[in-house]
Amino acid sequence: MTRAKIESVPAEGLRERKRRETAKRIKEAGIRLFVERGYDATTIDDIAAAADISRRTFFHYYQSKDDILLSMQNALGDILSAQLVDEPVAKKPLHAVRDAAIRVAEPVPADELLKLDRLMRSSEAVQARKVASYVRHEETLFAALCEKWPEPDRETALRMIAMVSIGAVRLSLDTLNREDGKRSLADILAEEFRALEGQL
Repeated sequence: MTRAKIESVPAEGLRERKRRETAKRIKEAGIRLFVERGYDATTIDDIAAAADISRRTFFHYYQSKDDILLSMQNALGDILSAQLVDEPVAKKPLHAVRDAAIRVAEPVPADELLKLDRLMRSSEAVQARKVASYVRHEETLFAALCEKWPEPDRETALRMIAMVSIGAVRLSLDTLNREDGKRSLADILAEEFRALEGQL
């Protein structure tokens, strides 16, 4: 990039990029320490030091170390909703969510996901917040479904689709954990949705 181009980048854009990079560095440092030392044994001061920031700066990005683990989980509903945009309206809503969920899961290595899932399960507080977040994800996905298929007579069915789809994600993570990551989340999700469709 030339100097002229660099100077033409809006200052707000550069600040936002720096903020994203710092947040990513904190998250990566936190997860690395959680794996090495255990969740409970890792302090916020440890994470701040590993990320080369102050304790005060840490709280500009995360309210607690729980939020580091939950950062990916918290975006689930938004990520699935964003993927629905590319799905054709002619497709059945359940199939659209299924394909969107599998597409999101495909690039995530099973061993990394298993590691994160087990870290979350190691803390009762984090696990409780994770479970509570599923209701929010259902609402977010339901809103996206209603926007894509706005017919009033479909609303009840779309709410049920949102609920069972997030339920399929939950069951898939349970299976991934139980199988020690032998299969990818995408493969497990495909199986969960096939089982669901077989009963309809």
